[in-house]
Parts: sequence; C-alpha cells; structure tokens
Amino acid sequence: MESLLYTVAGLPVHALIVHFAVVVLPVSAIALIAMIYTPKIKNKYSFISVIGVILGSASVLIAKQSGEALSERIGLPVEHSDYGTYLTIAAFIFMVLSIIWYRSSKGRRSRIVTSLGHLTVVAAIAVLALTFLTGHSGAQSVWEGKLAATTSSAQTSSTNSSATYSAADLKQNASAASCWSVIDGSVYDLTQWIKKHPGGQGAITSLCGVDGSAQFNGAHSGEAGPINSLMPYKIGKFA
Repeated sequence: MESLLYTVAGLPVHALIVHFAVVVLPVSAIALIAMIYTPKIKNKYSFISVIGVILGSASVLIAKQSGEALSERIGLPVEHSDYGTYLTIAAFIFMVLSIIWYRSSKGRRSRIVTSLGHLTVVAAIAVLALTFLTGHSGAQSVWEGKLAATTSSAQTSSTNSSATYSAADLKQNASAASCWSVIDGSVYDLTQWIKKHPGGQGAITSLCGVDGSAQFNGAHSGEAGPINSLMPYKIGKFA
C-alpha cells in the first residue's frame, strides 16, 4: 500500500493527485455556493456539485497520505504539512455538510437560505482559503528561489567559487541570521535555505559555523537532489 501512495509509473503520487485536489475541490466549493444562493440552478446542478465535493475531498485525503509517504524519503515542509492537515479536516466537514444540505434541500422551492446553507457556505470558504494556503506553501517550498538560483548560479560560481574562507570566518557566521557551513571542502551560505529545507530548520541550523560534511553525507549520501539544492548557496572553498 505504501508503494502505491509513493509512486505510480515512477512519478510521485503526491505530485499527481495534488493537482486534482486543488482544482476539483475549489471549483466544486464555488459551484455549491452558487447553488445555495441561486435557487434557479440548484435543482439542475447541485447533485453534480456535491459529487465534485466528494471527489475533491477524497483527493485531498489521498494527497495528504501520499505526501506523508513522500516525506519519509525527502522530508516535508512543516508549514505545508500543517496546512494539509487543516485542509483535510475542513474538507471532510464541508463534504458532510454538503451532503446533508443536498438531501434536506432537494425538491424545496423556497428562496430562503437555511442556517445549514449558510454554514455550508462558511465551510466552503474555509476550504477555499486552506486550499490556497496549502497549495501556496507547497509550491513555495518546491520553487521559491529555484528559478532565480538557476539563472544566478553560474554567476555565483564564477565570482565566488574561487574565494577561500577560514575557520574564523565560519565562527563569525554561526547563527540562523548568518549561517555558513563547510560541506566536503566547500563553503555554503545556508541562511536563505534554513526556512526552505524540507526536513525542517533544525537540520540546517545545526550546521551553522561548523563542518557539516559528516551530517550532510550521513543524511543524503548519493542523493543528487540535495547536492543540487546546495549549489546556488556555494560561496567558496574552505582553507
């Protein structure tokens, strides 16, 4: 079961299912809000909107579980994980309210929106907000700084890679405010990477001001991803 939640055809399940979740659930939530406040279209489209809510909520649950399976191998940003948990709970509550609202309002022609309808709308808005926050935090952890780093990495390596730094330089940059570390003979300024590290901030702050080769290689030996992530932060060599 774990392998099914981890990869499909060599691709991470989380990356595949999350796109379904962030499209189907918000669209269904917006549609259901329209159904609740527009009685004319309620009888025509409320059923399919509720089905969309059910499918979207299920995809959120799968996205959370697949994200946890993925995190066991590459780590998972804490903020993104927390938002994912909140969204899963909110989606479940929204799904239950949507089903109850649909069953209770089916066939009713009254234009008056019930308390249950208003409550369902509140849940829908909460789901929309949490979907945005979860998706944004996930995209931020993956892409923030990567595009800029790609265009500037060549300049960084050409201008700074020849510089040399001593143990005294490391001691002057041994805090989260300015975090330098040595890994396999190269010096990296990891200050900006602290909040982006998928495995949590503590793993990076423990490297500040010291030679972190043993710790890094012990956690990521032979992994191309972590090594590539370090490259934009290289500022020189250790002497």
